Amino acid sequence: MSFLARERTIATPGYSRWLIPPAALCVHLCIGQAYAFSVFNLPMTKLLGITHSAPDDWKLTQLGWIFSIAIFFLGVSSAVFGRWVEEGGPRRAMFTAALCWAGGFLISAFGIYIHNLWVIYLGYGVLGGIALGIGYISPVSTLIKWFPDRPGMATGMAIMGFGGGAFIAAPLSNILINKFSTATHIGVQETFIVLGVVYFFFMIVGSIIVRVPAPGWKPEGYVAPAAAQKLITRNDVFVYDALKTPQFWLIWAVLCINVTAGIGVLGQASAMSQEMFPGRVTATTAAGFVGLVSLFNMAGRFFWASTSDYIGRRNTYFIFMVLGVILYAVVPSTGAAGNLPGFVVCFLVLITMYGGGFATVPAYLRDMFGTRYVGAIHGLLLTAWSMAGIFGPVIVNYMRQYVLDHGTPKPHAYDTSMYIMSGLLVIGFFCNLMIRAVDSRFHMKESDTRGIDPALVAAGAKA
Repeated sequence: MSFLARERTIATPGYSRWLIPPAALCVHLCIGQAYAFSVFNLPMTKLLGITHSAPDDWKLTQLGWIFSIAIFFLGVSSAVFGRWVEEGGPRRAMFTAALCWAGGFLISAFGIYIHNLWVIYLGYGVLGGIALGIGYISPVSTLIKWFPDRPGMATGMAIMGFGGGAFIAAPLSNILINKFSTATHIGVQETFIVLGVVYFFFMIVGSIIVRVPAPGWKPEGYVAPAAAQKLITRNDVFVYDALKTPQFWLIWAVLCINVTAGIGVLGQASAMSQEMFPGRVTATTAAGFVGLVSLFNMAGRFFWASTSDYIGRRNTYFIFMVLGVILYAVVPSTGAAGNLPGFVVCFLVLITMYGGGFATVPAYLRDMFGTRYVGAIHGLLLTAWSMAGIFGPVIVNYMRQYVLDHGTPKPHAYDTSMYIMSGLLVIGFFCNLMIRAVDSRFHMKESDTRGIDPALVAAGAKA
């Protein structure tokens, strides 16, 4: 399918770079549905019993693995296919992600039809997780190449979509479930089919719009720095050589710690608010709080990534770590004092930094390793997300249960977890502090042709 080839996506003169963020959002807003998958959990526990869970219905503990498997394969696929995405171009990657994402929903719908949870694990978990990984990284390096003057803002705009996809998906899913449900049937199967078709359409639109800049293209009026700045290189590092540098693993640790701290509390925001403020926070109020958390998660991605263009990526992460240490340590005292507004403010700021960490890290990698393989390197780095997806919930959930088993009152069940998160961010601070410019021995030479497609060079010359 030559239409998907990278050389077919080289922009012609006059193409507006401002079409690239909408193309990226077409993908990220769709795959961002993953954050809203929990809306299906309760309905899927009553597929047979309809009004209540029947003996053969699935349990919440079983359904919880669907999301976990998807996030695991997000990290794995972004690492495995990162170089393939980088060298094949964004259109091929977005098209593949669309097929996998829609296919994951359709396979899962079939799994519901035959009531086989393993088919759903395969559909949404494995195939959908692969779509998440490929779709997440597909526009990153393209955006950075189109916006060398504002790389943080550019990636922030796209990755903001992943954080905000749940705002569309959650109400839409509920509307569809209610529409297709009857007195003898819960309409999850039909909802999966509709979502698969709708998401496929919008992701294909994104793949059609997207372009890569012609070799040597620069924004009008943009002048690249004459020399490399302290932590911003003008050289490129080959994707697998990046793994040999301490900078990659230090940034990996910084991202893993930042995500561990955020994702652990993100998944427990509703329960935590109700247990820390019993009688004051109802289930309905907690649901509103979760919606507010999602909004700040989305906004933080754009705000902090854009801010990093002015203050630098390293300084941005210093803010995450220092402010995070303080706020996580303060959260228990807000609960003890019954200070609900203080608790909400602390959490909303923390969640902006959780989202901001995701959106800022592609530009951080670009500063360290150059633009040629930043997408592939980003894919390898996202294994930190996979690990954090395990560490964060385990720390919060198991520590909560441990202190409850030892007689701690529920309003204080999360105190120890918050102090642990604060301590982790101290470690993250020192990891960030140790980051220096990549040694020149890792830089690619002008004669290095690894990953360069001769057909692309020829197409670029014609463009």
